Amino acid sequence: MEKTYEQLEELETKTIDFVKAFLSSDLPEVVKEAALFNISTLRSQTVFRISSGHMMGWEGCMDRNGSCAGSCTHVWNYEQATAFLFGDLALSMRDVEFNFATRPNGGMAFRAALPLLIDQSGGTAADGQMGTIMKMYRDWHLSGNTEFLRKSWPNIRNALAYAWLENGWDANADGVMEGIQHNTMDVNYSGPNPQMQFWYLGALKAAEKMAIAMNDKEFARKCRSLFERGSKWTDENLFNGEYYEHRVLHPKTKELISDHSSPEMPRYQLAKGCLVDQLVGQYMAHICGLGYLGSEENIKTTLQSILKYNHRESMAGHFNNMRSYAMGDESALLMASWPKGRPKVPFPYFSEVMTGFEYTAAVGMLYEGMEQAGLKVIYDIRARYDGAKRSPFNEAECGHHYARAMASWASILAMTGFHYSAIDKRMSFNGRNGTFFWSNGSAWGTIDVNENKVRINLMHGNLTLNAFAITGLRETKLKNFNLKAGESREIMLH
Repeated sequence: MEKTYEQLEELETKTIDFVKAFLSSDLPEVVKEAALFNISTLRSQTVFRISSGHMMGWEGCMDRNGSCAGSCTHVWNYEQATAFLFGDLALSMRDVEFNFATRPNGGMAFRAALPLLIDQSGGTAADGQMGTIMKMYRDWHLSGNTEFLRKSWPNIRNALAYAWLENGWDANADGVMEGIQHNTMDVNYSGPNPQMQFWYLGALKAAEKMAIAMNDKEFARKCRSLFERGSKWTDENLFNGEYYEHRVLHPKTKELISDHSSPEMPRYQLAKGCLVDQLVGQYMAHICGLGYLGSEENIKTTLQSILKYNHRESMAGHFNNMRSYAMGDESALLMASWPKGRPKVPFPYFSEVMTGFEYTAAVGMLYEGMEQAGLKVIYDIRARYDGAKRSPFNEAECGHHYARAMASWASILAMTGFHYSAIDKRMSFNGRNGTFFWSNGSAWGTIDVNENKVRINLMHGNLTLNAFAITGLRETKLKNFNLKAGESREIMLH
């Protein structure tokens, strides 16, 4: 407190500068509000730091205590604000995941326990574990910290290879998760499903690139082979013409269960449901600059189907057996719908509405050029958290100030097309004209984009670039491009 008091005036000035710069972006107000208001979670009781400096987090917080401990991987996988605003804190979370919570066999405790001891016990989650590999790739590029990657690589490698163990998620190592997969729905899916499969495909693609950087050529080749086989299989077997669905396998015999009314059908499965975040791995792949994990056409069709089947203009008359985060005449995206037949006992949260999942779908739509649809989803969320019905700074899920809601920051990335790599010293945008805020975890500022030139204005940190690109159009090589806070420089686009 004494240290903060001495810096209070400087910190207040910096905060005001940040907010003004952010609000200067030529983006829809609802997008800026959703992204900016949710980063307040980083200053809530959801988040704390321990004496080692590591950032830890609950999933959310209740009135008197935290909600669901352990920096839960399959919740924190969705949020993007920490990495793009406070890169050192994000790296500390990767350190916890890979260098404390990952055991020698590669199994990662998806809830890190305190005190922070190496080789922690605890359950594994397929989506949580695969997502952390993608986050490591993202944070390696944002930070440029190859030494940290090298230190963590043996455990990153083991975390992916854990899927290939006997009775594991992909025990036959064919690029498809057929095993029992615990996940963020707090259930175990049996058999290939889009939610886990796209996380897995993204992890394979990210691991291949990290393996190349680590000169682990054999592992890189294996990741590439599994990705190609798995991606092809996913499009051919899980895509039903409208969206990706779950092929339920018997937990013991591994035989396909076609009749979902059969007594052999395990409880709490997705089955033929249209899941709101079935493309969460693709969402993360776009953010990481990893490209498409499946057919581009199928990805866009799936997002259109999510809007078609999961969107409700009004919640009036909607049956919900669980928690009510939307009600009355409010509009929202449901967690799941079953246009092709619902299993008798689906996963428990199917009828709920939760903003972090909605943002994931909305951001996917923005990346696919479905701007009107994506903005509609975000507008519906913020209309529910408008300051009259609910706090605009507290999007709830399992607790107040829920971490997953910081997925809203990704809407800024999707609309500007911002990518940055400290490894390649390269920055790119999508060519939308105007003034936009950008941040890479250690520096931030604004950029003015016109047809033939851009001007980068640095307001915090340092920035060195070797290349600047307008995605899909042109790239400009740069020499001696070094900026300090308060400086700006124009780049002519060739």
